[in-house]
Amino acid sequence: MALIVQKYGGTSVGNIERIQNVANKVAKFVDDGHQVVVAVSAMSGETNRLTAMAHEIQARPIKREMDVLLTTGEQVTIALLSMALQEKGYPAISYTGWQVPIKTDAVHSKARIEEIDSEKIFGQLNQGKVVVVAGFQGVTPDGDITTLGRGGSDTTAVALAAALNADECQIYTDVDGVYTTDPRVVPQAKRLDHITFEEMLEMASLGAKVLQIRSVEFASKYNVPLRVLSSLQDGGGTLITSEENFKENEMEKPLISGIAFSRDEAKLMILGVPDKPGVAYQILGPISDANIEIDMIIQNQGIDGTTDFTFTIARGDLPVALDLLKSTANKLGAREVLSDDTIVKISMVGVGMKSHSGIASQMFKTLADNDINIQMIGTTEIKISVVIDEQYLELAVQSLHEAFELDK
Repeated sequence: MALIVQKYGGTSVGNIERIQNVANKVAKFVDDGHQVVVAVSAMSGETNRLTAMAHEIQARPIKREMDVLLTTGEQVTIALLSMALQEKGYPAISYTGWQVPIKTDAVHSKARIEEIDSEKIFGQLNQGKVVVVAGFQGVTPDGDITTLGRGGSDTTAVALAAALNADECQIYTDVDGVYTTDPRVVPQAKRLDHITFEEMLEMASLGAKVLQIRSVEFASKYNVPLRVLSSLQDGGGTLITSEENFKENEMEKPLISGIAFSRDEAKLMILGVPDKPGVAYQILGPISDANIEIDMIIQNQGIDGTTDFTFTIARGDLPVALDLLKSTANKLGAREVLSDDTIVKISMVGVGMKSHSGIASQMFKTLADNDINIQMIGTTEIKISVVIDEQYLELAVQSLHEAFELDK
């Protein structure tokens, strides 16, 4: 018998038929002798509906009251799912975040979980019940209701699994696992049977939207095995776990686990900057002070006592960042400021890179063979990223996927 925490998102519980489908899935695990805790989101569209109602009343609703309002969405779902299980003959009980309680800090709309009291849940599990918990929400020490921000239900599920020392945390979505790349770009993309936390964190940060980074970070910190599955079809999904949990022979096989890409990229260049200590801070400091996240950075030293500085940011931040950089250029006496919002970043991720050489050269050769120019390069121990012109995104991803035989 295993203790399993399952999470179902908004599309999985989007209507009564789908809620009953979820109940059937949960029932199968109970029939197999497992204890099950279920975390659920609000029904798809409900959070948007509630938000729109709030904005009809207040242009800028108070965050505390928005948390009180939005958490009602999950409260509806937990009650309906519990009823569906009960109707099928499976004892079930629902809890909101504050009833568990899931204790958080007091940052409304993006609270962080600090502690989960597991006594009540264990008490119900020991009575043979399925425990259905509202995702995305918690309670402050003062008793105020909070929400956890984007990806909050995933985080709730992983936190519950950690607190309960569960055998596995299963995240049910509208896809059946993690793929070698986006199947919409490469139809031959394959579902991965397993992937490490480290690889999943890289892929999530680079544009893969299967899981929120926050939930993967939580799972990695507490070593909670995660499995991504489809709520609409059967299958084994993708297991995400620590590198140590893989067998050695399995770890030797894949050099590259996947290719991630991000279209949300822009590049800024400041040319002819005096080459002296502190210039990098003078350039990037104002950008960071404006809460604009900087990604890749390249600095080229010239022979005339000047340097060129290039960095990437999110495309939506370009107008503000460009104004700041022009102001900095005037102060530094730089020659020119250029920008480009027609770039994309493509990244190859794999723990196999740690022990194998030649991956970067093969990647660069593949792009060169397709007449794709590389504008910037960045690497980590398990990742190689390149910036290219966005018009070559599909060709680059498809070519790299084939070159590294990810379709095999």
